[in-house]
Amino acid sequence: MSVVLRLSRAGAKKMPYYHIVAADSRCPRDGKFIEAIGAYDPNASPPKFEVNEERWTHWLKVGAQPSETVAGLKKKIKPAAPAAKA
Repeated sequence: MSVVLRLSRAGAKKMPYYHIVAADSRCPRDGKFIEAIGAYDPNASPPKFEVNEERWTHWLKVGAQPSETVAGLKKKIKPAAPAAKA
């Protein structure tokens, strides 16, 4: 079984909202998945990309491959860095 980190569509018609999930590559896009690890909201301004970093690294360590779309979003929309304490 090969695991893929990909988007699963949710939300209303013409108002998409996506869950970032770890799923078997043979399952359909909106079908069964192993674990939800984040969310992507393209309707927000700026687009909102949230992912549980701990679970993301866990899945990468056990051999999961992010889809091209999810990898691009993660690189493009980086989570805000926490403010440094002085």
